[in-house]
Amino acid sequence: MNHFRLLRRTFVLIFSLFVMYSCKTDSELKLPSVFSNNMVLQQNIDAAIWGYAKSGTEITVSSQWGAVSKAKAGEDGKWMVELPTVEAGGPYFIDVEAGETKIRIENVLLGEVWLASGQSNMEMPLRGWPPLEPIYGSDEAIATSDYPGIRMFTVARNVSSTILNDVEGEWMVSSPETAGGFSATAYFFARKVHAETGVPVGIIHSSWGGTPAESWISGKTLRVDRDFTERVEMLQQAKEEEQEYNMWLQGFPEKSIAMTGNLDPLVGIDLYDDYGSSPDTDLSDWSAINLPALIEDTEIGDFDGVIWFRKKIEIPESWIGKNLVLSLGPIDDRDVTWVNGNRVGGMEEDGLYQVERIYNVPSEYVTDRDFLIAVRVIDTQGGGGIYGKEEQLKLFPEGEIERAISLAGEWNYKLVGEIQGLSLYLFDPAKDVLANRPERTLVLNSHTPTVLYNAMIAPLVPYGLKGVIWYQGETNVGRANQYMRLKSMLITDWRNHFKNDELSFYYVQLAPWHYNDVDGVASANLREAQRRMQFIPHTGMISTLDIGDLESIHPGNKKDVGERLARWALVKNYGKNIPLTGPEPANFSVVNGKIELELSHAENGLFLSEENCGQFEVSGVDGVFYPATVAIKNNLLVVESSQVSEPVNVRYGYRNGAKASLFNGDMLPAPSFSTEDEIEN
Repeated sequence: MNHFRLLRRTFVLIFSLFVMYSCKTDSELKLPSVFSNNMVLQQNIDAAIWGYAKSGTEITVSSQWGAVSKAKAGEDGKWMVELPTVEAGGPYFIDVEAGETKIRIENVLLGEVWLASGQSNMEMPLRGWPPLEPIYGSDEAIATSDYPGIRMFTVARNVSSTILNDVEGEWMVSSPETAGGFSATAYFFARKVHAETGVPVGIIHSSWGGTPAESWISGKTLRVDRDFTERVEMLQQAKEEEQEYNMWLQGFPEKSIAMTGNLDPLVGIDLYDDYGSSPDTDLSDWSAINLPALIEDTEIGDFDGVIWFRKKIEIPESWIGKNLVLSLGPIDDRDVTWVNGNRVGGMEEDGLYQVERIYNVPSEYVTDRDFLIAVRVIDTQGGGGIYGKEEQLKLFPEGEIERAISLAGEWNYKLVGEIQGLSLYLFDPAKDVLANRPERTLVLNSHTPTVLYNAMIAPLVPYGLKGVIWYQGETNVGRANQYMRLKSMLITDWRNHFKNDELSFYYVQLAPWHYNDVDGVASANLREAQRRMQFIPHTGMISTLDIGDLESIHPGNKKDVGERLARWALVKNYGKNIPLTGPEPANFSVVNGKIELELSHAENGLFLSEENCGQFEVSGVDGVFYPATVAIKNNLLVVESSQVSEPVNVRYGYRNGAKASLFNGDMLPAPSFSTEDEIEN
């Protein structure tokens, strides 16, 4: 009898443990990565928090400040609660519970949350892309970045034909160990808002260099525009192919390329280096390519990842035992280079895509006429490869450039890795694994309409935001009128999805750059398109006409950019009484053959720089603009030209390479502008 009772108790215990274990695992509770340690939630709202669990599971979300909300997972497994937040403060914890399963989110702050997005000038990190594209003052900014109340969540680059449920990324607390990887513009914005308001600031940073506006708009919204209807429909048809391709990729070894603080995992990485650089490697299954060229302009097509390039030549016998110089021109993005199996150089850090690769080859590596060059290239985004000019690819004895041998022409190549988001999938080069790669009729890239919205914005919806800061437009230059439609669609689209009709949207008018024609007006038209979108409620624009760099599309002064954007937030969102922005045309009239221009945001007067005063032009009824003189009279601008007796319109700073000359009394620059009714593209 006692033996029977013992067996029964043992059975009950085992069954109880089984039930407890089942309760802990069967809920299948998951949270998107944006709901994680160190996060910032928008204060004083009903903050949306969501995740996934087994259908029908009861979810309880409770906070250390006392708010509790409950929900039930739907048939698709998704659940969402609205958790009331209180005044800024913390740190707090949030518990998410489903049965016996509990996820605790720690070190949570309540404060102000902003989404920072756009292309490379928003993406550009605080450490810059030295040596050619630094951030001014970055060393000091990073060294003094110990702000526990500033956090940034950086979304990994990704594309998708369908809306994704999650992004890759993590919340990082600002410190000298982490801030170098933060978006510089977003960091300076956050630092200014934090300093002026005294509350925590969280930035969700989701940007990608070289991307057009249409990539950031949902398919549902974009498809109504006649210029994109067909492409959006094509994208819908490519869903199955994309899913098949992604499944194929996941069958290969995977390395994370996520930054850890300021540590870059692609620096010092071994990517089949012995195989790719060895003179003994069998090239029978390697393909041929003509260089120099961008990868995307060759048979390889749209591709981000790792490629080995090799070229074997014969050098003159008189060069044996001499020091040689190997010139490869610029390489996008990163390279390591070997000669005869010996490493001779490399630029592995990010941001060096414009730097010419010129490497010294020591005499001890030059032992016979056979000369093997092997270059491992990592293309992390956009165009990539050995892409310079033919005359830049050459080999010559040190000090004897006139004897150079051209290296342009046919090279062998092999793909050994593909980048998707923060993952690098590796292909064993000793096997012909790409022979079974699924074919795709539409290869997605960062320029494909809607794919960035699907992969980098939609998974964040409807996170509680105060507003958006946006720095984008360079890739849309040449399409100014279309851009006005796109910008309007994007703002409306995001406001609808984030469920906030009054979501603040502050943006940057493009900085001057040469665009291969310093006196052209294509980017000036785009800047004017940006300026004309300020009629949309709860938007604001800053000018960067005074801080551009004609030699770099990525100007180094991001401090003023971030702080000027912060002015809009401080005045419009936080009630601060500070100068808002630079002067803008409000009204104009023609008086005695002169245009008298009234400007807004000029309460403290106007200032004209004598150095760059020749930035004004006027036109008559023929629409031809001529240089004009300008003077300040009773806080008006008086503009005239001896070549136009009956002026009709005036414009300012209307060149790709414009320079600022007009400021208000607070020394905030005016944007470039035109008073024409219509603008060209």
